[in-house]
Amino acid sequence: MPPLLKRLLFAIPAAALLAASSNAAGIADLHQAFEHPPDNARPMVRWWWFGPGVTTTELGRELRAMKAGGFGGAEVQPVYPMALDDPQIGFHNFPYLSDGFINALRFTNQTAHDLGLRIDLTLGSGWPYGGPEIDITKASARLRCDRVTVPQDATSIAMPYLENGEKLIAVFLAKGEGRQFSPDGIQQLAIAKGERLPIPSGVSGPHVVLYFISSRTGQQVKRPAINAEGFVLNHYDRAAIETHLTHTADRLMEAFGSNPPYAVFSDSLEVYQADWTPNMLEEFRKRRGYDLTPYLPALVGDIGDKTAAVRHDWGLTLSELADDNYLKPLTEWAHAHGTKFRSQTYGTPPVTMSSNALVDLPEGEGVTWRNFSATRWASSASHLYNRPVTSSETWTWLHGLVFRATPLDMKAEADLHFLQGINQLIGHGWPYSPPMAGYPGWHFYAAAVFNDNNPWWIVMPDITKYMQRVSFLLRQGKPANDVAIYLPTADVFSRFTNGRDTVNGGMSQYMRNVVPQVLDAGFNFDFIDDNAIASIGIPHPILILPDVERIPVAAYQKIEAYAQKGGIVVAVGRTPGLAPGLMNAERDTAQIRTISHTLFEGASAKGHLVQNADTLGKDLAGWFTPDVRFSAQASALGIVHRKVDSGEIYFIVNTTNQPVHTEATFRVKGLKPVWWNPFNGAEEGVQGTSADGAAVKLDLAPYESRVLVYSAQGMAAPTSPANPPSPIDLGSDWKVTLNGRTFDMAKLQSWTDYPGDKYYSGKATYEKTVSVPSAMTHSGGAVYLDFGPGTVVPPGRLGNGMRAWMESPVREAAQVYVNGTLAGPVWHPPYRVDVTKLLKPGQNSIRVVVANLALNALAGQSLPNYHLLNLRYGERFSVQGTQDIQALPSGILGPVKLAVE
Repeated sequence: MPPLLKRLLFAIPAAALLAASSNAAGIADLHQAFEHPPDNARPMVRWWWFGPGVTTTELGRELRAMKAGGFGGAEVQPVYPMALDDPQIGFHNFPYLSDGFINALRFTNQTAHDLGLRIDLTLGSGWPYGGPEIDITKASARLRCDRVTVPQDATSIAMPYLENGEKLIAVFLAKGEGRQFSPDGIQQLAIAKGERLPIPSGVSGPHVVLYFISSRTGQQVKRPAINAEGFVLNHYDRAAIETHLTHTADRLMEAFGSNPPYAVFSDSLEVYQADWTPNMLEEFRKRRGYDLTPYLPALVGDIGDKTAAVRHDWGLTLSELADDNYLKPLTEWAHAHGTKFRSQTYGTPPVTMSSNALVDLPEGEGVTWRNFSATRWASSASHLYNRPVTSSETWTWLHGLVFRATPLDMKAEADLHFLQGINQLIGHGWPYSPPMAGYPGWHFYAAAVFNDNNPWWIVMPDITKYMQRVSFLLRQGKPANDVAIYLPTADVFSRFTNGRDTVNGGMSQYMRNVVPQVLDAGFNFDFIDDNAIASIGIPHPILILPDVERIPVAAYQKIEAYAQKGGIVVAVGRTPGLAPGLMNAERDTAQIRTISHTLFEGASAKGHLVQNADTLGKDLAGWFTPDVRFSAQASALGIVHRKVDSGEIYFIVNTTNQPVHTEATFRVKGLKPVWWNPFNGAEEGVQGTSADGAAVKLDLAPYESRVLVYSAQGMAAPTSPANPPSPIDLGSDWKVTLNGRTFDMAKLQSWTDYPGDKYYSGKATYEKTVSVPSAMTHSGGAVYLDFGPGTVVPPGRLGNGMRAWMESPVREAAQVYVNGTLAGPVWHPPYRVDVTKLLKPGQNSIRVVVANLALNALAGQSLPNYHLLNLRYGERFSVQGTQDIQALPSGILGPVKLAVE
């Protein structure tokens, strides 16, 4: 044996012991932080200031309530008014950016700073950015195409009428009529200087004239505060964003002094039909190397084999302009003012996934975890570009009806964001609601309410602590995702048409068959795009090309090199075969086809072609060991894997209303598993593992989530008593204090069954004395106060948002006290509380404080009439779902028992 190899082999045991010792300390420290996570991992809320009609008294009270509820801070978002100025009651709306508004913002920032809360600020009112400072020359732009059928034997037709901000840029004559035209024989005409356009002689048969006009979308800022109304700005025009920053952002920052906001925010890029800018032709020629003008008909119809290439180049140019003239200036401005830029970088204008690299804090939105979503689009960019925190707009439209969302709804949706790589929740949201608004108070037109007007607020600190722990844990180490799924951005660009130009909006068709196969095979994934491949390469062991037709040569060359070095490249459906753009198309297409041939054909091929996506998962598992394998099909389970120096972290979620029982085998070696409870931080040994600890029995209740940590340090699994005593039925004879009175409830039932309590929203106290035998308190097992499994609701469709398809046996949440001491909350499956340490042999007092929905109170009231408000300010919002408002069951519905496990 060579001396060097001998020394290395004998050194291994000592090195392993040192590593084990270091890892044990590391995992212990991590667990301690998990038990008591830092405040910066707390969920935040979007704080709607209506009007803004705010007072410092109420602002201070709501900030203190946020902190008490476990929220880490708020994003201030001024929106539409909810009430008219009324001197008789002292109510006043401060116009946006007025001294009164700035003073309120200054007070809020200082108070939040004193409370240790984070404040973010939307750099505008409503969304997208815009307002009175944006004149028509800086308003969002679009390409307008007027199609005019040429009458038979006509020698001229009228030139189009141009509105303010418009310019005629090109005219074409084509065979066709109405909105249809043929790709054959399209001819460009000179722009007439008079009021009529001459028609060339010799034109026979139906023809149509296409007038291409550089126009404006006319879109107005959505849901603006008073004096924030106006055009949405042109996101391709740097002068437009500079105007907005000077007029609005600089004024807002006057409120912050030496304590700038943690971040400034840009909401959804919902600039509809924004597919143009007045200097587009100049920018296009500079960036793409040819004149777009002769090819303009390709943007509205088919011009033949060059159509897709032209559309690609147009889309790419739009994307670059949005990056250069919107995202970059905003990030520069934020840094110059001592803050960060947080952005929902998706939608229209057609930014790409890698556009997120231009912002400090990428943010997603959406709960779709088994297909494409803007949420994973954001987290993937963070993983690729080393952004440790990714936020998401969470609970938008939750349960579809105001005041209908439950604590379980909150958890069920939050978990879907966690599964997509999110580790900072921005709750949507918290409506400012003064005492004059009455109960249950003001609410945003399209959202659930998460302020302290909810009776179930009593468990909000428990809900937010769960989310804080998970958010903290999912920031540790690095994501351990094996698969990169290539985003066919060039293909999506090539399918752009006039008024339809969003990159993320075109991705689902490529992912709907691929993503489930990857997940069900036991892998997790990130998206990756051309810009990421160009700048950082491919950091994953597996790359999937989903039905990709067009691909830039430079990206494909890097993919080929990646495969040569051992990377697994999988093409699904077909292999790439076309260059994306018009310039050098023949040369680039030849290179692309050569790479495809080298990668996927012949005995020396390094890549794999999967013709049918239905076999993708099985094939992947044959080429690479899955991160986790299940003994039975488990599509309901979602898993996030983070790798830390001291071990492996798995966050596991049952995403459905049915229990899951399976065995999971994790791709770990030489490490031992321990459960970490995300609700209380406790550790627990794992039952039902294989000898090496890699295989673990999973039993998850509906919507349950757990954390499994592998490290050098194991823990003995708890044991259950061999002969546990019989459960004690507690389903009858409770003393109930409700709505100002106390009475006996012989059998548990909804308090809405009592006529006087149907519309009562609030808390009720259930009390009972129970005789507990010593056989139960000394059984050696855990004793639970169990409220039953809950009621499964058949999944249906909501108009918007999501919900948990389960109703609690305790509507909607409770706090349990045993012998005067708080035992714990009840708000999620399994609906039970461990009371082992609080029970004693003999008589025990049990008190359960139950809280229902604020919806019941709303159902008993007349709905507000906004007639005068709308006359004064225009109809800026429309309350959703009022026809579905009704009182819902409330209280403990049973069964209830004390049981040993």
